[in-house]
Amino acid sequence: MSTILIRGGRLIDPAAGLDQPGDVLIEGGLVQAAGGTIEASGAEVVEAAGCIVTPGFIDLHAHLREPGFEQKGTMATETEAALRGGFTTVCSMPNTEPAPDSAPAVEGLLQIIAQDARVRVLPVGSTTAGRRGERLAALSELAEAGCVAISDDGSPIAADLMRNALTLAAALGLVVAEHCDEPSLSRNGSMHEGAVSERLGLPGQPVAAETAAIARNIELCELTGGRLHIMHITTARGVELVARAKERGLPVTCEVTPSHLFLTDEAVAGSDPTPAYDTSAKVNPPLRTETDRRALLAGLNAGVIDAIATDHAPHAPEEKLCEFDLAPFGISCAETALATVTTLAARGELDLGVALGALTQGPAATFALGDHVSGIGTLAAGAPGDVTIFDPDERWAVDPSRFASKGRNTPLAGMELLGRVRAVVVAGELRHAVETAHV
Repeated sequence: MSTILIRGGRLIDPAAGLDQPGDVLIEGGLVQAAGGTIEASGAEVVEAAGCIVTPGFIDLHAHLREPGFEQKGTMATETEAALRGGFTTVCSMPNTEPAPDSAPAVEGLLQIIAQDARVRVLPVGSTTAGRRGERLAALSELAEAGCVAISDDGSPIAADLMRNALTLAAALGLVVAEHCDEPSLSRNGSMHEGAVSERLGLPGQPVAAETAAIARNIELCELTGGRLHIMHITTARGVELVARAKERGLPVTCEVTPSHLFLTDEAVAGSDPTPAYDTSAKVNPPLRTETDRRALLAGLNAGVIDAIATDHAPHAPEEKLCEFDLAPFGISCAETALATVTTLAARGELDLGVALGALTQGPAATFALGDHVSGIGTLAAGAPGDVTIFDPDERWAVDPSRFASKGRNTPLAGMELLGRVRAVVVAGELRHAVETAHV
């Protein structure tokens, strides 16, 4: 491994309480020093003047599609997209075929990761066998195989199975990550239930579908003592429920997506030059109202929300070219996640330091990733040599045709954003750099 000197950037490391100009030295795959002026003869130099230098971003929730759905994305394409977005570690969701519900299935996934991944990929195992919601998967096997959490992702789990999952996962040191939805309420809803869905004549998912499930799962968390992680929270009431659970000392965490921080259900209605019934804005859980969006920002700024996770969900272009109700849910957002965050910060809606903590320190703590990768999420000496360098002031227009991801499904196409990744170091290797960042 080469020695890398990142020179002259603004270092922000929320885990270490660091925000100052300085250099970072990486050698032997590990951070050797961060801060002040560092001399390193013969080092490969990355010039970071005018840029922010942070620990590599960690994504707790991404759909990498392989194995089983390579028409949507592959391990190579989607981890390249993550890399360009500044992510050095990605937790892969289990909605693959086969699902990672046993040691052999996880081992097969790890072989694909070792061969093709451009960033560190940590598997999330399936809570139930085949993600069918009928019986629990072999959870002890999943823990031994290296899964960092368990989840059935977009398939909510029945109360009795959730109780058992939380109980067993607690004994195994695993987090149960749950898509909180009450299917009897959301049914066939294709967007948020409200004024926009009524105007467009589309079936909606009410806020209560999320909040009823959050409340139930918090009760089960208290009953069992298991660690509950609420994925992609979207509602003001949901944030309030999590805040109260934390005040009671329950082991509850939650994440929010950049899409729900940045967009509302009005994106489905479209505006010039985008058309109404924009399937690229169809995501589950759905984009909510401006009131909900502001509550999510407030919850993140206040520390109630622990992590920003992309829920990156690429689809083949033809899959979204249909009637809105028939289109699959999901937004391809690995490559725009940082820019939406920095744009919100520039608007004064989001504290940049808090947001960077939710991309680094927060995710590492949420899934206890330090148990799998020692020191992850910081620039402290001895930490993994994972570093993201970005220019917070660069303006650029989103062009999905230039994505590394196979998924072009983004409602941000043509939008001008502020902030762009310039270079990324993963485990001590410079994996991504643009000309202006690398000398």
